[in-house]
Amino acid sequence: MDDFISLEHIVKVYPPNVLAVDNVSVGFRKGEIHSIIGENGAGKSTLMKILYGLVPFDSGTVRLNGNAVHFKKPADAIAMGIGMVHQEIELISQYKVWQNVVLGAEPIRGSAGKLDVKQAIELVRAKVDEFQFNIDPEAIVDRISVAARQKVEILKLLYRNVSVLILDEPTSVLAPQEIPQLFSELKRLRDKGTTILFISHRLDEVLELSDRITVMRKGKKIATVAAAETSKAELAQMMVGRQVIFTSKRAPHESGSKMFETKNLNLVRRDGLKLLDDISFSVHAGEIVGIAGVEGNGQFELVNCIMGLTEPSGGHIEVGNKEITRLTILERRKLISFVPQDRAKMGASIPASILDNAIMTHHRLNPDFSKWRGLVLNYRTARTFVESLAERFSVQMASYQNPFRSLSGGNQQKAILGRELLLPTPFFLMDQPTRGLDVGSIEYVHDQILSMRQENRAILVISADLEELFLIADRILVMHRGRIVADLVTDQTSIEEVGRYMLEGKLTA
Repeated sequence: MDDFISLEHIVKVYPPNVLAVDNVSVGFRKGEIHSIIGENGAGKSTLMKILYGLVPFDSGTVRLNGNAVHFKKPADAIAMGIGMVHQEIELISQYKVWQNVVLGAEPIRGSAGKLDVKQAIELVRAKVDEFQFNIDPEAIVDRISVAARQKVEILKLLYRNVSVLILDEPTSVLAPQEIPQLFSELKRLRDKGTTILFISHRLDEVLELSDRITVMRKGKKIATVAAAETSKAELAQMMVGRQVIFTSKRAPHESGSKMFETKNLNLVRRDGLKLLDDISFSVHAGEIVGIAGVEGNGQFELVNCIMGLTEPSGGHIEVGNKEITRLTILERRKLISFVPQDRAKMGASIPASILDNAIMTHHRLNPDFSKWRGLVLNYRTARTFVESLAERFSVQMASYQNPFRSLSGGNQQKAILGRELLLPTPFFLMDQPTRGLDVGSIEYVHDQILSMRQENRAILVISADLEELFLIADRILVMHRGRIVADLVTDQTSIEEVGRYMLEGKLTA
């Protein structure tokens, strides 16, 4: 089959001398789902942003239907039928669905150029019906689910009649139960002739969804293969250049004394809604406890209460038999290592240097980091610490003086994980620790979590990825509508049983 889109010998170099895309040639066919996979920093998103006109390239040729094109901005690509949905949802939450969809391409009436509201709603509704998206055009975006917002982003492009959809990690913001519906809709779009370019690191999803798969590593194209003719293990080896183990490495380990406990923890919103409803559980030294649940069922509020970001309405939190319910965040940090779900907003200061981010909290708790009675940072000690952290946790960086944003997502997560691991705390709280990471980085993070278990640290992991919890957790708690509805021994339950608790809150006959 002829390629509908051809990228020929594409090269992109970022200053000072980072080769992000290295002489890549790849073609995409009309009406196919083509996945682009690779480790964080492999160049897959950069390549797609080049096609979309968002990132300029240094050399090579982009062809559409055999004709050379050069998009200087995304509007040029959209005008030629190519649209991109980014990983971060970019909607105006106070607007209705139809307002977000038509924004910038509104139908007008009369010489005064007024917005034709009736026609706009009808046009959006027609697209909703055509592609069977099951969205109310009149709904306020702030009141619909994350999965529905993802559809609105896609709908914005379908409204503009694009024939090529680039989706950058679209499932990273979705709960497991929401993904099959998205895939059904994408396959329907493909069957109508839309070309879908799917950037992802989740190999099971890629194999289920794709017609063909292109693998990238360190800026180079490694191979393009038919999904039906490859396997998860083969894709992983091409991605990282070595064999990746997908089975659990969790060996039997005897847990010790109780290290963390919540007792009757409650959080009530001003309107009376219970966000946390009588939460009581414990984590022992040398034990990994996982919390599963569809997002929005109290996990985020629980994390905030533990870390002191939200004051609970009632109940108690203890670490190492010490009451911390009313302690300051800094006092809690002496006892708790914390990897938040949003590394860019809560785990790091993106504009600050790698060094500044790597020593956060250490500079307050470790006297070796300061001199002259704590008034000035001891940069020699800080540099040594950062260099040691980078070596131990395989953080790839050009210079510790570079901004934290210069690191790939995987290296950012490794830096945060290393920083927290090196704090001498008895309790470790991890919220979505591998979200957005590739298979190699995920395996690395899991190995580090299991090594902490061997060191008899108590670990609480909140994850929307059930397979992850079954790989590393000794017990799995399920949250539903702010309550813990199940406390299950991992080796005595199944993904199906946990999934039913997540959806139903209790098991019915």
